[in-house]
Amino acid sequence: MALANISSPAVCQELTTESWALPPCTKYLCPLLPMCTLIPVTAVCGVLFILGVGGNVLTVVVTSRSQELRSTTSLYLGSLAVSDLLLLLLGLPLDLYRLWRSQPWVLGTVLCRVWHWSGEACAYCSILHLTALTAERYVAICFPLRAKVLVTQQRVKALVVVLWAIALLSAAPFLFLVGVQQANSTSSENDFTRECGPTDYAKESGMLRTMLWVTTSYFVLPCLCLYILHGLIARELLQVSKTHLGGASYRNHHHTVRMLVVLILAFVICWLPFHIGRIMYINPKNSKMMYFSQYFNAFALQLFYLSASINPILYNLVSKKYRAAVYKLLVTKRSPERASTITRETAGYVEISG
Repeated sequence: MALANISSPAVCQELTTESWALPPCTKYLCPLLPMCTLIPVTAVCGVLFILGVGGNVLTVVVTSRSQELRSTTSLYLGSLAVSDLLLLLLGLPLDLYRLWRSQPWVLGTVLCRVWHWSGEACAYCSILHLTALTAERYVAICFPLRAKVLVTQQRVKALVVVLWAIALLSAAPFLFLVGVQQANSTSSENDFTRECGPTDYAKESGMLRTMLWVTTSYFVLPCLCLYILHGLIARELLQVSKTHLGGASYRNHHHTVRMLVVLILAFVICWLPFHIGRIMYINPKNSKMMYFSQYFNAFALQLFYLSASINPILYNLVSKKYRAAVYKLLVTKRSPERASTITRETAGYVEISG
């Protein structure tokens, strides 16, 4: 998220009114936003961090330990939770640090580059997982006989590794496009103005603009693919009767697709402002547009990390089987018989996968 939030405090200071002016930079504080905006943003991000870390850790544990959730879908969801967890742990604290202290950057060049790279990689990984999971559902529903041969635990595990590799390699250019440098050329001897952001070479060569458009393509193209796949899935489910497909199988497919639709809608809603903010940054009309983008990106920042925090909540709302597995995990030591009973009652009703 960091690259969308890189306006200089000096630029914003020139445009703010007295009531919304940025506090002057000191040795310990150099905010990118006025305090009346920065404090609420920090509070919201703190809540998202706590909920997201706790929820994603729980999802990883549940999908890996629950016998009832042993499926290819759970492999995707568990890996997606790892991606969201890394995004929160590696990205959110540093984004907040930079909002409060944009200058000087004292955490070193390596951490600056890893911060940007890991954020991009985890973002790519999330959308790739959702796309692969939707493609699997398409094969399972539209070509059920072929799916029994193609979709296996071992192949999905291998595919998950490939998805991570693609995401990490796709984001690798950010390791060279960002660094720690002076905020402006007139202060080359002043360490206080050193900040973490795109290098001058990245800006002047056009490589930064290219990579930001690549990032946007990682959002637009998978969304188009997801739209087409869900259209084909919906047509197939409408054409095939419950009797022909089998009542339990039809119900399982229906609920899995419903869960995917909810996850994808949440993903699109949370990520769209982030990409709009990036487009505004790489195509600034004037300094006022750059100033407006600061406040827009403060809003997009919260939605961006909401997307990494909300998935476990959505699983609980949509899937009764997931809720039963969580309940069984949390209360087994206190009431194993009751937890087992609840799990058996819901196991045949709603499946988290096909």
